[in-house]
Amino acid sequence: MDTVKQTFPVLNLSCASCASSTETILKAQPGVVSASVNYANATARVEYVPGITDARQLKAAVQSVGYDLMVEETEEAADSLATLRQAHFRSLKRRTVSAIVLAVPLIIIGMTPTLMAQAWANYVMWLMATPIIFIFGRQFFAGAYKQAKHRSANMDTLVALSTGVAYLFSVFNTLFPDFWHSRGLHAHTYFETAGVVIAFILLGKLLEERAKGNTSSAIKKLMGLQPKTVTVVHQGGHQVEIPIARVKVGDVLLVKPGEKVAVDGTVIAGGSYVDESMISGEPVPVAKQAGSAVFAGTINQKGSFQFKAEKVGGETLLGQIIKLVQDAQGSKAPVQKLVDKISGIFVPIVIGIATLSLVLWIVFGGPEGFTHGLLALVTVLVIACPCALGLATPTAIMVGVGKGAEQGILIKDAESLERAKKLNAIILDKTGTITEGKPEVVTHRWFVPETDELRNILYSIEKTSEHPLADAVVKALRDEAIFLQGLDVENLAGQGIRGQYKGKTYLIGNAVLLQDHGVDLSDDARQWVAAQLDLAHTVIHFADESALLATIAIADKIKPTSAGAINRLQSAGVAVYMLTGDNEQTAAAVARQTGISHYQANVLPAEKAAFVNALQAQGKVVGMVGDGINDSNALAQADVSIAMGRGSDIAMDVAKMTIISGDLTHISQAIHLSRKTVATIKQNLFWAFIYNVIGIPVAAGLLYPINGFLLDPMVAGAAMALSSVSVVSNSLRLRWG
Repeated sequence: MDTVKQTFPVLNLSCASCASSTETILKAQPGVVSASVNYANATARVEYVPGITDARQLKAAVQSVGYDLMVEETEEAADSLATLRQAHFRSLKRRTVSAIVLAVPLIIIGMTPTLMAQAWANYVMWLMATPIIFIFGRQFFAGAYKQAKHRSANMDTLVALSTGVAYLFSVFNTLFPDFWHSRGLHAHTYFETAGVVIAFILLGKLLEERAKGNTSSAIKKLMGLQPKTVTVVHQGGHQVEIPIARVKVGDVLLVKPGEKVAVDGTVIAGGSYVDESMISGEPVPVAKQAGSAVFAGTINQKGSFQFKAEKVGGETLLGQIIKLVQDAQGSKAPVQKLVDKISGIFVPIVIGIATLSLVLWIVFGGPEGFTHGLLALVTVLVIACPCALGLATPTAIMVGVGKGAEQGILIKDAESLERAKKLNAIILDKTGTITEGKPEVVTHRWFVPETDELRNILYSIEKTSEHPLADAVVKALRDEAIFLQGLDVENLAGQGIRGQYKGKTYLIGNAVLLQDHGVDLSDDARQWVAAQLDLAHTVIHFADESALLATIAIADKIKPTSAGAINRLQSAGVAVYMLTGDNEQTAAAVARQTGISHYQANVLPAEKAAFVNALQAQGKVVGMVGDGINDSNALAQADVSIAMGRGSDIAMDVAKMTIISGDLTHISQAIHLSRKTVATIKQNLFWAFIYNVIGIPVAAGLLYPINGFLLDPMVAGAAMALSSVSVVSNSLRLRWG
C-alpha cells in the first residue's frame, strides 16, 4: 500500500516532553505508519496511508492535546509560520524583560533581613510576584492545565507546580501568620523564589530560542539564495518583472550581471560565468553558453543570458537540497530513541521524587521539616530539566547536517551521519567517481601526411555516431574541420564505424575492425598504441582500405583531487577498494596512478553488491561511492551509500549522502564531520544526564545531613535555565569546527 511522507511544523511545543506527547498521539492515529517529532526544530515527520487519514485529521489529533500542526504548504503559510515564530520570540523577550524588572526588587527585599522585618515587606513582594507568575509566566500554567486535562505532564507541569506551591504557601503565610506562630514556628514566605524562578526560566527559554535559531542557519542561508523576483522575457523581447512564485516551466528568464539564477533551466541566448560554489562547493565560476544547464541559487558574474525554465519551486536542485537538509535535520539518530523513552517518563518520576522529598522531610526533618520539605519539593521540580536531554541529540544533528550542506555534502538522515564515523572500508566506482566521466582526446598521431580532407572525413564520420568516444573526437576537431556531405556510414557493433566518401572506404574503430579488413599495424604504430594502453588510454584507429592513417588516444581523466583524497582516506585507516566494469589494463593504470592497491576490473553491477556483502561478512563497515544509478544495488547494500555528482534526482534518491561537486575529498570531510557530531552528541548527553543525576538529589536535600547545605530554588532555576542553553551552545561549536 502506498504511503505519503510529510514534514509539518509543530506549534506550541515548550519542552522535550511536549515533543514526546505529540509523537505519541500521532503514532496512535489510524493509518499512521511512523511519526517522529523533533523538539529542536519543532517539526513532525509523519508517514501515513492517504486513504485512512490525512493532514487535517492529524492536525485535529495534535490540537486535542494542546499543540498544533501547520499543514498548509503554500508560500503564504511559510511566511505565516515565520511571522508566528518571530512574534513568539518578541513576546517571550517582552515577558522575560518584564519579569526580570520585577524580580530584581523581589531579590533585594527577600535577601535583606532589615527590609524583610518590615510589616509591608510580604505585601509588596506579593504585589510584585503576582504579575510575574500569572501574567509573564502564564504560559507555564496554561500548558500544565492542558496536560492535566489529558492526564499527562511536561516541563510546564514542573514549573507550574513548583512556583504555584511556593506562591500559594506564601500567600497563606502572609494572610494567616498566626497559624505558624501559635505552633512556635516562623511564617516564611517565598514570593521571591516563585518570581525569580519564573524570571530565570523565561530567560533560559529566550536564550534557548535564540540558540536554536542559530542551529538552523544553514537552511536560512540556502533559502536566502532564492531571489524574490525574476525578469521574464515575452515574445517580441518585452521584459516583465514578476514574483518567483509565478514562474512556470517553459518561461524564458533574463539574468543580468550580479543577479541570482531563480530556477533550474538551460541557457538559450547569451553567455557568462556563473558562481556555483553555494551548491557545488567549487570556487571557480563555470562558463555558461547556449545549451548549458544553470541552477537556482547560483550567482551570475559579468555577462547576461536568457534561459528557459525547466524546474521551478521545490523541483529545482536548490529546492531539493533545502528539503533534503530539512528532512535530515528533523530525523532522529538511533541513540535518540533511548533519550525519547527517558524524556517520556521523566516528568512523572520527578514529581514522584519531589513528593517523596516532602514526605521524608516532614517525617524526619524535625520542627523545620515541613518548611524544608516544601523548599525541597519546589527545588526538585525546578531543577529537573527534560529539555537538556531532549535537545542534546537533535541540536547536534541539525548543526552537523547544516555544516555538511555548507560544504557540499548532503546527508539524508541522522542515522547515516552517526554511522559514517565507523566506516573502515570505502568502495569506489571508477567512472565519474575517481575519473571525470567525460572521455577526451589526449593525444593522436598521423602515420601518413595529415591533410584537410582526411581530417574532414574523420570528423564527418564520427559526427554521425552517437558513441561517447566519437563525441570526444568530434569535440577535439570541432574548430579545425568541416562536415562533409555525401557520406555513406555504417555502424559495426563492437568494432566501430565504416564510411564511404567519393567511392573510397574508411574505417574508424578498434584493432579487430582493422584485422577484419586486412589492415596491418606497423611496428612503430604497435609501440605507440602499447604506450597509450599502459597509460590507461583507449585507442581508436583511423584507416582506409589499405593502410593505417592515424591513431587517437582517448582518456577519461582522473580528477585532480582523487589521488590526494584516496591517500587521506587510507591515512585515516580506511581501506579503499576500486570496482569497475572497465578492462584490466585500464583499471590497473588508474589504481597505480591513484595509489589504490585493492581493485577489480570487468565487474558487473550485481557483483559490486556481492563484494559489499563479502566485506560486511568480514566485519567491516562499508561505504559505497558511485553515481547512484548503475551502482544502485551496491549502494543499497552498503552501510553508508554516497552518490557523486551534481545532485541528480536519482543519485539523491538512492544514496544516504550526496557529494554535489563530485570531489572525493569531501568523503573524508564527511567522516570527520560524523566523528565530531557523534562526539558532540555524547558530550551533550553526558552533561544532561549528569546535571539531572547530581542536581535532583542535591535539590532534595541529600547534602543537608552531611554539611547542612540546602539548594536555594532560585539557584536551581538558574541552573535549569542554563542547562539547556549549554547543550545548544555546545552543539553550535560544530559550526566552527
